[in-house]
Amino acid sequence: MSTVLVIDDDDQLRKSFQKLLEEEGYGVLSAASGEAGIKLVEKQIPDLVIVDLRLPGMNGLETFKHIHKMEPKLPVIIMTAYGTTDIAIEATKNGVFDYILKPFDIPDMLDLVKNGLEVGRFMRAHIEMNIEPDKASREAIIGRSQPMQETYKSIGRVSSTEATVLIRGESGTGKELTARAIYQHSLRSEKPFLVINCVAIPETLLESELFGYEKGAFTGATHRRIGKIEQASGGTIFLDEIGDMPFSLQAKILRLLEEKSIERIGGRETIPVDVRIIAATNRNLESAIQNGSFREDLYYRLKVVTLWLPSLRERKGDINLLAQYFIARYTAELEMENPGITVEAKDTLNNYPWPGNVRELANTIHKAIIFNRGAPISQEDIRQAIVEKVVGNNVSEVNDNEALRRIIRRELSAETGGENIFDHYMDKIAGIIIGETLQITDGNRSRAAKLLGLSRPTLHTKIEKYQLKFETLVK
Repeated sequence: MSTVLVIDDDDQLRKSFQKLLEEEGYGVLSAASGEAGIKLVEKQIPDLVIVDLRLPGMNGLETFKHIHKMEPKLPVIIMTAYGTTDIAIEATKNGVFDYILKPFDIPDMLDLVKNGLEVGRFMRAHIEMNIEPDKASREAIIGRSQPMQETYKSIGRVSSTEATVLIRGESGTGKELTARAIYQHSLRSEKPFLVINCVAIPETLLESELFGYEKGAFTGATHRRIGKIEQASGGTIFLDEIGDMPFSLQAKILRLLEEKSIERIGGRETIPVDVRIIAATNRNLESAIQNGSFREDLYYRLKVVTLWLPSLRERKGDINLLAQYFIARYTAELEMENPGITVEAKDTLNNYPWPGNVRELANTIHKAIIFNRGAPISQEDIRQAIVEKVVGNNVSEVNDNEALRRIIRRELSAETGGENIFDHYMDKIAGIIIGETLQITDGNRSRAAKLLGLSRPTLHTKIEKYQLKFETLVK
């Protein structure tokens, strides 16, 4: 469970934060002053700090500087009033993860907390390499094959340089883990590491996310905002899926690489930045250059060092090791005994082509563990997990969707009126999903919450809302 430290002299605000964050499944520490907050960090390092800029005695900026000196990889969010954004911006340049203006919307704050915790985990979690599967942590690169030995050597060689790195390989080969391993062994390992997924962020938001904007740059730009590139100054930016970056932004990334400077949206000031770029893609960039969707000059700027990650088909000798690792990892996460795996199941794993690479193997093992209910993972468990993935999207999902459409059409055609059909069916589906998950986990709410990606308090609230009775959920 992640722990958040809230430092604010407003008692009511601290209580509100505690209730809000605990409902999301976080542990909460609180302090009424910067001095008290620093003492808490000395005793118990949290995963994230939220601090108000205006505090009695030591202010929020001074508090941040003390905390940052003690724990440079601990993300800190500053809360500030509208009149003090310039100070908050300067703080961000000096290592504050981000700032948020008061009054703030709760969803915005929760998103910021989630992102801050993820960034903190990325910076602090050590990526283990070439380690025994049963002893490996959740953050590990597993493999002893010759292709993986070459990968480890490449990571070691490139980490100690300042060179831009382009990581290439099929989807599911571990590009993000590799980028994080390079960062953690680099000269910038005590500085920020920020991940930007060029596909996950809408094109209209990606530019402002990367470069920031000036007040009045567009409708809704009520204050100056600095982007991730400025936030990461002195550190590393990982541009994931850069092959899908909008063509209009590629010129700005090229300028960053060539001139070590950027401009905010709506601004004329040239801002020097010191960041190392690591990029990754599963796209054929050479073909993208030919069809005009990727800049050739950017391509050559990115590939100062190119690191190719092998597909699972090229490292089949690692499949049994990876399976052992994922079985140990997922049974621990689900608080289950390790059931082991049969020889026949291993044969099936080794004979399958794994188009989704390590990610597909992980998902297959995860699904087999959930549904085999403690018995050794069998050949049939593996086959079923693979068949559900290959066929499910093409047949089962179509049939299920059509059945849902028929039910909804019937309800809508009844023209009953007054009842909110959308909310009714969303609640009904949610209740079924939670009920089935509790059946699979034999009513273990901790395991069910992990499977569903919910916090325990949120799961408890939904169980009460849908009036799910424990005794009716156990087979």
